[in-house]
Amino acid sequence: MVVDWTHAWPTVFAAFLASLVEFVEALTVVLAVGTVRGWRGALIGSGAAIIVLVAIVAALGPALTRIPLDDVQLVVGGLLLLFGMRWLRKAILRSAGAIPMHDEAAAYADQAEALSRTGKNGASWDTVAIATAFKITMLEGLEVVFIVIAVGAGGVGLLVPASLGASFALVLVVLLGIIVHRPLASIPENTLKFVVGILLTAFGTFWVGEGMGVSWSSGDWSIFALTLGFLACSLFAIALCRGRATARPPLANG
Repeated sequence: MVVDWTHAWPTVFAAFLASLVEFVEALTVVLAVGTVRGWRGALIGSGAAIIVLVAIVAALGPALTRIPLDDVQLVVGGLLLLFGMRWLRKAILRSAGAIPMHDEAAAYADQAEALSRTGKNGASWDTVAIATAFKITMLEGLEVVFIVIAVGAGGVGLLVPASLGASFALVLVVLLGIIVHRPLASIPENTLKFVVGILLTAFGTFWVGEGMGVSWSSGDWSIFALTLGFLACSLFAIALCRGRATARPPLANG
């Protein structure tokens, strides 16, 4: 299958940023598992989850080609739109001060404390470490799989660029984890989620329009216009929410 890389760059970029957020969250827990319980269990659990996730992508990717493209774009675009709006909503509320910022360092400390309270059973296989690493990698990885499939389902040949974007994010996070060897708290996660939320919302709107037969005047470049539009609306929403947030205590993070 020939990939038109001229029009594939938004897919690579969106998949990369969205996957980067999920992989950072997974790495935080895996690092805690490796530090407290040992790296053998952490690597076995996360490695097993990655194998399962690759198998899911390999199975679901080709299956999408058997479904009419308009139907795929409409359904997947709608799901992608809801997914992006969920991230965007939280990012807006966090930027406005309505809910607390997500703290990777605090998440690492909490996970490490919880793991330290669970004593090792003396067996060669640390089931707690393996299960914890497997669970977090699967949970965050499934969201990456959904993003890759959803973004890649927007057109013929886009699954490969979407997969490459997610793969670049995985390699980057793994390298940073090896080099830094601590929670990647320096990465502005809320900013990433804000950008990714806008991108996924723009992509979802574009694919829903494609599935409904909308003729975008600028083709794939309409995604750029939609992105700017959602960015402007989001910045306005932040200013509006910030004004209201000062009048009442912060909401619970949700």
